[in-house]
Amino acid sequence: MLPPPPSSHLWQRLVPRFARTSLGAALFAHVAHRLDVPIFRLSRGHATLTSLLTGLPIVMLTTTGAKSGQLRHTPLVAIPDADRIVLIASNFGRAHHPAWYHNLRAHPQVTVTYRGQQRRYHAHEAVDAERRRLWQQAVALNQGYEFYRQRAHNRTIPVIVLEAHDSRHA
Repeated sequence: MLPPPPSSHLWQRLVPRFARTSLGAALFAHVAHRLDVPIFRLSRGHATLTSLLTGLPIVMLTTTGAKSGQLRHTPLVAIPDADRIVLIASNFGRAHHPAWYHNLRAHPQVTVTYRGQQRRYHAHEAVDAERRRLWQQAVALNQGYEFYRQRAHNRTIPVIVLEAHDSRHA
């Protein structure tokens, strides 16, 4: 479902570097990702501000709120892994896990929209060797994850695997 990211423009190389700084992470955490949802809707699911600025594959993850039960939409960098999607719960290196992580722990059935197409997935957290392998894939795609890991200090950043409903084994 997710092709490798296209060759990037100069700004698509500079923006991720800025996002790794404390100021950049704060800006993206509080402002940029909030603009992703309306841009995503205006583009009919084909683009977000973050995808345009970075060239990274951004998906819209729809979870069910852990406490509210309401649908929540979160734009996230997606790491392709064969027919699965990997998500990193970095929260820009903050000390706590992002809300979407708690949502999918409570309700692992999620929907992902990418390039205007929706698909249902089941989420689980990677552990041990799988986690190490997927973490390396994530860092290869987005070096910012390593900076976020360092900034998170003693919080282990979860690595989430999404498997399509039609590819799961009962």
